[in-house]
Amino acid sequence: MKSALCLPLRAVAAAVLPLYSALAGAAPTLDPAVRERAELLTRDGRHASIVIAVIEGKDSAVYGFGRGNNDALPNADTVYEIGSVTKTFTGLLLAQAVAAKQVKLSQPVADLLPGYQMPAVNGRAITLQDLATHYSGLPRLPDNGAPADMNDPYADYGDKQLRAFLAGHVPAHAPGATFDYSNLGFGLLGTALAAKAGLSYAGLLQQRIAGPLGMRSTSAVMTPGLRARLAPGHLADGKPARNWNFQAIAGAGAVLSTPRDMVAYLQSFMLQPDAAHQLAVQPQHGLGDGRAVGLAWMRDEANGHAIVWHNGQTGGYASFAGFTQDGKHGVVVLSNTSANVDQLGVASLIPGSLAPLPAAPEHPK
Repeated sequence: MKSALCLPLRAVAAAVLPLYSALAGAAPTLDPAVRERAELLTRDGRHASIVIAVIEGKDSAVYGFGRGNNDALPNADTVYEIGSVTKTFTGLLLAQAVAAKQVKLSQPVADLLPGYQMPAVNGRAITLQDLATHYSGLPRLPDNGAPADMNDPYADYGDKQLRAFLAGHVPAHAPGATFDYSNLGFGLLGTALAAKAGLSYAGLLQQRIAGPLGMRSTSAVMTPGLRARLAPGHLADGKPARNWNFQAIAGAGAVLSTPRDMVAYLQSFMLQPDAAHQLAVQPQHGLGDGRAVGLAWMRDEANGHAIVWHNGQTGGYASFAGFTQDGKHGVVVLSNTSANVDQLGVASLIPGSLAPLPAAPEHPK
């Protein structure tokens, strides 16, 4: 789920030309430097496949590279784990609850989970805003996990383990004091919002976001239909990776989706966003150097460009989703190799920003 790994030379074949499909209207083009980089990354085996969806207003196009499901070119309906981009869904669920006056950002999370013993410092309780902005004081991950399968590390981390960790945890600093990226915090937020709604996290996601937006291939749990179109994941060394399953902290990284669905998701922020979508990207804390954090979404300014973005990484996948603050341009980058794809995403939004490609790392055979 890293908010921020590379296939060896066992060479997964790459197409000479990428798959391209326009999803609506005039076809936005992919930056030539980004196209060349994606072709290289899949051709030399650093990524099994990469798919890039380019958005310009209501128009979008999908470009696929490498090999995805059934060794075919990835397309608009190929399924990937999106990792920590899940957090933006959880942030939007919070914003929707605030807009509907069901909760307040300043409300303690304990109000939504009365059976939980929550840590506090000098009487300062952890609020929903703290969780959604990484200001909770909670660590990146709980230290009481004992996964039966290290390749599926969250599958057996349930409510019992989460309650036990929170009851015994002593925060290093008070909530609201400093930014510390926390997968645990977002997992807790998703659990709290689901409890408030009387649903599972997966059910809440379907009811409030995926259903209304027509995102038929987006879910926080694997289904037979999704598995049939899944691009199988790969570790950095090219070996097959297990898909991740979640219980108590699903709100941190459980979502699977497709380029088509992610285009619809980003356009819901870019095109006449409602009050909840506006709140989700509104800066909550400045982080210095032109950076800020909203409800999960990060905001950056560079070279005269202002962008809103988030990235993700699981054991076998990497992702990037972002758009310009003026809502004119957006991009989704998905890979079924656990290797960072941020540069492809940022360079699609800020032309000319693609850095030179470092030499491919060597992995033990």
